[in-house]
Amino acid sequence: MRTLFKKSLTGISIALMMLAVITTSSYGQFRKDDPNSSTMKYSTLMQYLKYFYVDTINESKLVEKAIVETLKELDPHSAYISKKDVMKANEELVGNFEGIGVQFEILQDTITIVHPIVGGPSEQLGILSGDKIIKIETENVTGKKITNQFVFDHLRGKKGTKVTISIYRRGNKDLIDYTITRDKIPINSIDAAFVIAPGVGYINLTRFSSTSMQEFDEAIAKMKNQGMKSLILDLRNNGGGYLGTAIELADEFLSPGKLIVYTEGRTSPREDFKSTIRGNFKTGKVVVMINENSASASEIVSGAVQDWDRGIILGRRSFGKGLVQRPFQLPDSSQVRITTARYHTPSGRCIQKPYSEGADKYYDDFAIRQKHGEFVNADSIKFPDSLKCFTSQHRVVYGGGGIMPDVFTPWDSTPFTTYYRDLLRKDVIRAFIGDFVDKNRSNLLRDYPDFESFNKNFLVDDHFMNNFFELAEKKEVKKNEKEYTISESLIKAQLKALISQKLWDQNAFYKIINQADLEIQKAIEVINNDGIFKKLKITY
Repeated sequence: MRTLFKKSLTGISIALMMLAVITTSSYGQFRKDDPNSSTMKYSTLMQYLKYFYVDTINESKLVEKAIVETLKELDPHSAYISKKDVMKANEELVGNFEGIGVQFEILQDTITIVHPIVGGPSEQLGILSGDKIIKIETENVTGKKITNQFVFDHLRGKKGTKVTISIYRRGNKDLIDYTITRDKIPINSIDAAFVIAPGVGYINLTRFSSTSMQEFDEAIAKMKNQGMKSLILDLRNNGGGYLGTAIELADEFLSPGKLIVYTEGRTSPREDFKSTIRGNFKTGKVVVMINENSASASEIVSGAVQDWDRGIILGRRSFGKGLVQRPFQLPDSSQVRITTARYHTPSGRCIQKPYSEGADKYYDDFAIRQKHGEFVNADSIKFPDSLKCFTSQHRVVYGGGGIMPDVFTPWDSTPFTTYYRDLLRKDVIRAFIGDFVDKNRSNLLRDYPDFESFNKNFLVDDHFMNNFFELAEKKEVKKNEKEYTISESLIKAQLKALISQKLWDQNAFYKIINQADLEIQKAIEVINNDGIFKKLKITY
């Protein structure tokens, strides 16, 4: 016992001497600037824990947690990204990933292909919409274990690698095996682009990625050939993306030499970004749609269009994210994105809403706005005169967080009944349409050879709905007559739109769902009303 105790003391003495060397060395590095340096304090704490804590500690995990909590104290958008998540975080903005090239959904615990991506390896091999993936390699991939992440992990992979899948296709007795060579697959940032009304184009942009401008220019060129003169740009629920893409998109609309946005921070001198001679829509009416989930890059574009009186902003006040993050690499290839500056619109408005009361209240802003009635009444929003700014035509606009629209559209929550939410929660709508199209695809395409005939002639009739209610009952969603009556138009529009999506594409989906979207209908009404443009002094 004495020998053991003596050895332990010796170990502690050695540890103390090592710690003394470390802390003295650290002190020597920092004492010129600050004898009580926080960095030295944290380093010393970690050494104490390493040598004296009762159990073995996971240093990397502790440091990671400390980084996360530190960034939380600064602002809501400075963030830590672990090494494994860095690539995933960049994937949507880079605009492509590597895999087999299918859009899928999980229906009744089975991976069902919604669409093979055009030009991708699956389409080239003849894989079809409605095919069900039963096996990946030799592993059965049906059942409760199947999640979106499971599919990503098994089907995505490096370009040039191969994966064998076994598919069930209605009408075939046996499974069909495909060996697919993975390739680069584009992620589109435009969900839909089509002529929505005579002379009026519609673009739904979901993110600002590296491919957005190529997609935008192609969409504009195609719609101009179809007679487009005016444009509705739908940025609702677009959370942002690359600053450079936002600047390029705003440049599409503004004449040369106009300030689009500027950034400025404590250690970041003011930097101005201006429009150029480039751009494919310098003239023509523009309506930009925004809502409470439009953020960052969406606010840069809508702010520039509004401040230069180039178009009408329609919708509800945007999110209010005007902080610039710059990525910094850490030694283990993880990353921190640190806020270095703020975005300002051309009139000088700061886009960023306040965050001094902490991240929880910051992200509760949606509920607070709803409680105050902001989603249904524009007059519920009050801005102090100190935040007043002016557009190029001397119209009053306000800073202090987000972009206020020129034309307010209330949020109609009426159709979102408990019955409708239960249908979504139990996945009844997607499951019904998946099975319906799977059974009737050939008959549907025979009866409706193109989208136009389907849109005009296909009816969501009583027989169709009775089958739908039957599945809903099986999934324990009992029909509530009163609530169904309230939600009927929305439910039927979604059912018909999903059928068209599975038979054709995303454009077909939006062409139908937009008919039931009151905000879209308001945008069409506004863009066709010369009087509103004249009243707001909008140049086009």
